Amino acid sequence: MAGTVAAVVADNVVTALGMSSSSNYAAAKEGRTALKRYDEQWGTGTPFEAAMVNRKEILAACGQEGITGAYTFFEKMVLLSITNALHQCRVDMTSARTLLILSTTKGNVDMLRENTEGLPAERELLGETAQAIADHFGMKNQPVVVSNACTSGACALIEASRMISTGSYNHVVVCGADILSPFIVSGFQSLQALSDEPCRPFDEDRTGINLGDAAATIIFHAESLSRLKYGTWYLAQGAIRNDAFHITNPSRTGEGSYKALSYVMKDTAPEELAFVNAHGTATLFNDEMESVALSRAGLDQIPVNSLKGIFGHTMGAAGVLETIISMQAANEGIILGTKGFSNLGVSRRIQVAATNSTTDKQAFVKMMSGFGGCNAAILFKRIEN
Repeated sequence: MAGTVAAVVADNVVTALGMSSSSNYAAAKEGRTALKRYDEQWGTGTPFEAAMVNRKEILAACGQEGITGAYTFFEKMVLLSITNALHQCRVDMTSARTLLILSTTKGNVDMLRENTEGLPAERELLGETAQAIADHFGMKNQPVVVSNACTSGACALIEASRMISTGSYNHVVVCGADILSPFIVSGFQSLQALSDEPCRPFDEDRTGINLGDAAATIIFHAESLSRLKYGTWYLAQGAIRNDAFHITNPSRTGEGSYKALSYVMKDTAPEELAFVNAHGTATLFNDEMESVALSRAGLDQIPVNSLKGIFGHTMGAAGVLETIISMQAANEGIILGTKGFSNLGVSRRIQVAATNSTTDKQAFVKMMSGFGGCNAAILFKRIEN
């Protein structure tokens, strides 16, 4: 419908740093990190740094919310995050006008190794996982799953915006989630991408990524742009571009990312942005590619930050989680510093925020990139009057 946008009405973040958006933002603002070194985890034989949740604490919180029964730990994390977000708004989850989108890269993949809950083997499939979550809330619509490598969360948010703009739904609940497992850790180790020390996004001494557990939820409401109230965030533009450069390596020219950034900025001047929240994985090639894409898109003078030094790379949750933390920061007029960054280690002179600073701008761009040449960018804006 013309003029209808996806407005944010509720959000939640569950990580090792807290079970609310506010607690996670407070940790990020203070520069606290969930990262911890693991030397013997799962017998992988190679130490790694990661941000893993305390499972007992999560399960206790689930019990308090009445989330019991035949669910995997991954599913309970998702249910907890969605339930916490629903406490903030009035959304009829049983309405035919409400949709669930689940963003994840691996979901219940650990069921391939062990099935401690004794669930049907079909729950290994992402569609079955999403349906179990939707059924918990009594939802009428078949849920949508977005699984597009590291861009999954951003792609899910864009898909939600499209569903709303066409008038298909009044509310779309987007939850991005992933948890670490031997399968995931060994996969990244096989690529020699994991670091055994805290990651350093965009820094000249960066040595690789750290992974993290997370579930993050944004609930969108369909609303006319002209009727949005002061302080409301909405998804103004979104773009997904795949340059198909390589199955794991990003394009050296940042082609897909550049095209996504150019599209979302087509009607917005760079000076309107408070910051760009980058993917910023602290790998040699990703950070370099993002610097090239930002420079080509004319955003090399805008503050850039990465949250990976706080939460680790949370895979399918990253696009949703980092969007929420960025909204919280911009609400306070804060540009969060990039934990672990000291000296610029990319070829383009982008403006990486090393420490917290202030801003009076009410818009930001979230960018993501992933395996297979997939790239996404989203422009969020906040109503100022």
